[in-house]
Amino acid sequence: MNAFIGLGANLGNARAALVSAVRALSGLPDTRFVKGSSLYASAPVDASGPDYLNAVVQLDTALEPLALLHAMQAIENAAGRERPYPNAPRTLDLDILLYGTLELSGTNLTLPHPRMWQRAFVLLPLSEVAPERVRPEQLTAVARQRIERVAQAAEWIALPEQKQ
Repeated sequence: MNAFIGLGANLGNARAALVSAVRALSGLPDTRFVKGSSLYASAPVDASGPDYLNAVVQLDTALEPLALLHAMQAIENAAGRERPYPNAPRTLDLDILLYGTLELSGTNLTLPHPRMWQRAFVLLPLSEVAPERVRPEQLTAVARQRIERVAQAAEWIALPEQKQ
């Protein structure tokens, strides 16, 4: 199944955290890294703290959505993620944005991600890896949010070796 994962960090060495997260995601069982977006700097939305670094990656995975979510939370925890209050600054934030065409509304997971359409830091990188999943009017709706490309995908993603 194609899964699109949003990555973000604004504490510590955010770029290194995102590189490590891509490697960890690609190393999950029955999961293959497909491609990633450029790296973006953006102002926090509904939060405080320094600017975030954000990106989106596409995975091909056989993990079910909740298993993928739990694996991503383990990656966040290993990166020192703390949750002292909602929208707190973070060392690493991983979100399942889309999981194929699945629509799900649960207590632990909602798909598509419920706020992704309101955030330039999700839509801009998503439009790079899956342009068919983002409509022009959705990009227009977030055009006033401050966001800046800081690195092309090949400049920041240390592409993991693919499993045989």
